[in-house]
Amino acid sequence: MNQITLGLDPLHKKTRKEVFLEEMNKIVPWQALVALIQPHARGAHQALGGRPPFAVETMLRIHCLQLWWNLSDPAMEEELHERPLYRRFVGLDGAARLPDESTILRFRHLLEKHQLAPQVLATINAGLAHQGLLLKTGTVVDATIIAAPSSTKNSTGERDPEMHQTKKGNQWHFGMKAHIGVDADSGLVHSVVGTAANVNDVTQAGALVHGEETDVFADAGYQGVAKREETQGINANWHVAMRPGKRKVLDKSTPMGEIMDKLEQTKARIRAKVEHPFRVIKQQFGHAKVRYRGLAKNTARLTMLFALSNLWMVRRQILRLQG
Repeated sequence: MNQITLGLDPLHKKTRKEVFLEEMNKIVPWQALVALIQPHARGAHQALGGRPPFAVETMLRIHCLQLWWNLSDPAMEEELHERPLYRRFVGLDGAARLPDESTILRFRHLLEKHQLAPQVLATINAGLAHQGLLLKTGTVVDATIIAAPSSTKNSTGERDPEMHQTKKGNQWHFGMKAHIGVDADSGLVHSVVGTAANVNDVTQAGALVHGEETDVFADAGYQGVAKREETQGINANWHVAMRPGKRKVLDKSTPMGEIMDKLEQTKARIRAKVEHPFRVIKQQFGHAKVRYRGLAKNTARLTMLFALSNLWMVRRQILRLQG
């Protein structure tokens, strides 16, 4: 039998999305990011005439929603119409009009045109460093493959020419690579480079360090990195993992063999920090495949994703610092 409610609505329960958005609303430095983007957006729509533009903060919040739930431009437009929660988050609750997919697209192109994604990452990291959450004494470098559509059943009849295939283990992959440098203590990303999937990891190592670290950690794929030309100006100790085959034949019954094995275990525990950002963008934010054609657009998206993943990973510490 249905219970009598006396015309009262059931008690409101906060969903996980509500809790997530409340937390991100508090920890994302909206004012600093708006100040970064505003000079590039000012007057763009007035010069063309027509309706007044939406606020930069509104469009930035919409862009973040796209990244957090891996939404296309048309899907984001529909979600704004269907979800009051999203409208409240972006500040358009009760508004007479909402941004359409073309407006959402133009804002994304604005970020790409002026290469603002790396500046967003730097701005967020500067705030985290100011709060003591990002140290600069050590860096861990690694890369992951982001899949791209390999089918040629499209309007051009060909795959994305900027993507490439590569073999990992016994399996072939087609797409791009996201190379990152993360803080060895906190696991927060400070450097992002996007390349085709067939680019060797070791060639990008020099671009992933910020120059202030004293130690850099990497897996066995970076063997010989200290001898490469692009890393000669880096004044840091490189701690590269031993090749699996060489480690397998270590004689752990001898003191030296035991010490070498324990050293490899210690380096592995430090390198594990680099896997956390990959898990966040792929599992938490659902970015397992590229969304656009071309490396530039996808690298900009990845950089924004890693910037937001930094905030998500330390959200509890930030909220505690805020009181």
